[in-house]
Amino acid sequence: MTTHAQTGGPAATALTPAALVATRFVLRPPRPSDAGLIALHTADLRVARNTRSIPHPLPPGATEAFIARVNCPEGERAWVLDARAQGSAEVLGVIGLKPMDRGQWEVGYWIAPAFWNAGLASAAVRDLIAANPVGARTIFAEVFQDNPASARVLTNAGFEYLGDAETFSVARGARVATWTYLRRMA
Repeated sequence: MTTHAQTGGPAATALTPAALVATRFVLRPPRPSDAGLIALHTADLRVARNTRSIPHPLPPGATEAFIARVNCPEGERAWVLDARAQGSAEVLGVIGLKPMDRGQWEVGYWIAPAFWNAGLASAAVRDLIAANPVGARTIFAEVFQDNPASARVLTNAGFEYLGDAETFSVARGARVATWTYLRRMA
């Protein structure tokens, strides 16, 4: 079944989050025309191995499925970091929120390697938290313990360390030790 959100019809704006003007870019919903750049970046093992769910190698259709899946009612939300207006790339990375329960959400993000170490993840997390577009009461996050830069992004955005855990990484094909963080919004 095709929905108006998939065809860009009148209901599309009701089903997708609004663009958020951030400090260094615009956070906007991913669109089908982003598939090529998102696939290019997520096919990079350096990106995939720092996530739970991005497979490596990236199978055909995975990016299109992601774009179709996010921003549906009651589901995951995602925004592309778009810096075209600032004279930079159209897709610097992606940040998203997954619903948990009782007003709790989990944040996840990745930045294309060409833009690493430029503070983009920190800016995206801070701006998304400031906007709180889903009205979250609490936001959780987890990062792999071999990715301390991502942990710094969270602590700099006011997240508190909760403890150690582990999760499965599809790209690594293994369980990976994680650090878990929490940010109370209210």
